Amino acid sequence: MGKFFVFIVVLLFFSCTSKQNATTPSTASKLDSVSFYLNKAANSKLKPIKKIEIVNKAYNLVKFTNDELYNTVLTQKTHTHLLLQQYDSLLFYSKLFINHSKYTKNKTNLGYIHYLKAYYFYTIANNIDSAFVNYNLSKNQYKAVNDSSWIAKNLISISNIQKNKSDFFGSKETITEALQYLIPDKDSITVAHAYNSLATNHRKLLNFNDAELYYKKAINLTTNPNSALTYKNNLAASYISAKKYTKAITLLTEVYENDLTQNDKKQAARVLDNLAYAKWLNGSTHNIEADLLNALLQRTKHKDLKGKIASYTHLGEFYLAENPKKASSYLDSVITLSKVVKNPKAEKDALSFLIKVHPKNINYRDRYLFIQDSLYKNDLKVKTQFAKYKYDDALKEESILRLEKEKAQKELELTQQRAQKQGYSIGVMVLLLGLGFLFYFYTQRSKRLKQQNKLDKLQATLETEAQLSRKLHDDFGAKINHAMVLVQSNTDTSKILDSLEDLYKQSRDFSREINDVDTSENYKDHLYGMLQQNKPQSTKLIITGGKDIDWSAVNNINKTVLYKVLRELIINTKKHSKATAIKINFNQTAKILEVICSDNGIGAEKNALNTKNGLLNTEKRIKAINGTIIFETDKHKGFKTLIKIPN
Repeated sequence: MGKFFVFIVVLLFFSCTSKQNATTPSTASKLDSVSFYLNKAANSKLKPIKKIEIVNKAYNLVKFTNDELYNTVLTQKTHTHLLLQQYDSLLFYSKLFINHSKYTKNKTNLGYIHYLKAYYFYTIANNIDSAFVNYNLSKNQYKAVNDSSWIAKNLISISNIQKNKSDFFGSKETITEALQYLIPDKDSITVAHAYNSLATNHRKLLNFNDAELYYKKAINLTTNPNSALTYKNNLAASYISAKKYTKAITLLTEVYENDLTQNDKKQAARVLDNLAYAKWLNGSTHNIEADLLNALLQRTKHKDLKGKIASYTHLGEFYLAENPKKASSYLDSVITLSKVVKNPKAEKDALSFLIKVHPKNINYRDRYLFIQDSLYKNDLKVKTQFAKYKYDDALKEESILRLEKEKAQKELELTQQRAQKQGYSIGVMVLLLGLGFLFYFYTQRSKRLKQQNKLDKLQATLETEAQLSRKLHDDFGAKINHAMVLVQSNTDTSKILDSLEDLYKQSRDFSREINDVDTSENYKDHLYGMLQQNKPQSTKLIITGGKDIDWSAVNNINKTVLYKVLRELIINTKKHSKATAIKINFNQTAKILEVICSDNGIGAEKNALNTKNGLLNTEKRIKAINGTIIFETDKHKGFKTLIKIPN
């Protein structure tokens, strides 16, 4: 019956497989082609225009064929449109992806799409609100898949928005949160970027020492040489703000002479402008005007509008004292250009200089006050918006977690109910089988322990008999032979009588050793007497805790075993230890009698204990009454025995 069932399952499996293969060859072929085009487009050496041609081929094949693959193609297509600066297409296909994402669970691609949209809104469209929303959405998608690196990248981007909107404290807080998701060894470039942003916040807050610290951290950590040059330029700008012009000039000269800087004309113009500005602030006039004008020329040539604003501002400040007319011309250019790039802060800075040139010009003053008030309100609005976004995001995450917890709890309850209904009879059977097994196991174990106990007792008795036999033969027999020799050799009668006296005493001790131990109320006295009798004459015996022992609570068998074990230990000490002191401590609890016997003798190697029959015999005696005995010794460190027996 079992073989027939397996046969049917295998037959159905191959039937289903055959049917599937028969009905989907076209789909499989398309998917293979799409994967081929995607792999081809992934070549980093391809130019964007060539890449979009390949991605479009994949897109035309994959539409409505496979959800996950379709999303992958849309992600690649959106990214390539951004590279080609085809922003309408970027927005169209990113929206298409987001609408389609509800049919799939690929949160990584969805997070990247939101990141691309955020980059566009922030860098290209200057739409701060939309940029922040998309960075936040991207962060949440990456949180869902525990991608700490991308969570941090989004948080750093959010912090840059806050920084550019003068929310420097909020920006620092966001960067600090980002750093918690990063591992310096693994994410060195991102961590360095975070340090650079943190340093800029400190510079804006006039914390120049902290700014210098974090700029240097970024420089030392990054593995990207271009980023290192950017961070050095930023550090130099911090030196300028802190009026450390000599340091700024040294660092900017190093950056400007670097081959990477010279190959990047926009960056070279930026560094040259800062270098000339720092030299002028430091009191130099040599080639300052020429360098400032050269930097402006390069920025104009490469259509660097933000860079031109910086050059116009520096030139306006440079000409302010010596040529107010020319200064006004450059500062007016700042105002005109700042309106084009929507940079009211630059206009405000230019107006502050123009007011110095034209103190009676009311229009400049009014415009300055209007922009200052607008910036204040806008920055306050932005700070409030950011706080609200974060609060709403936290509430949303809390709500999602609560719903997920409730859903999981309900599913768990339903599963438990089904398991209870379906598994009741199985549980009863398992319980009965388990009880039967346990009963059998404990019965067998009890029998085995009883048998082992009998064997241990028998072995201990036999070894005791063997020990007594050896003692009778070796000690007592030797003295009898000695006495016979004395008689045969007509030795003096007094010596023969002394020898016989020794034999009598030894036979009396031997009899006491063989006979039963007195376990009556005199047990303690007999025990202490035995210990004193068997210890070496020159050895001090110290007994503690004996007064607190209720010997009537200890059963007679255990008292007998303890008596003989302690006698064996004392005799062993007398023969081998060369101790000058023996200490025996008694301690009793409700269930256990504990005895610690120790001496300050020469001890023994631990591996030598296994060869001592007397000690092995004591161990078996203690185990036979369900007690434990532990020997602790080391050569030249004494001997210690810990005994625990039941009352």
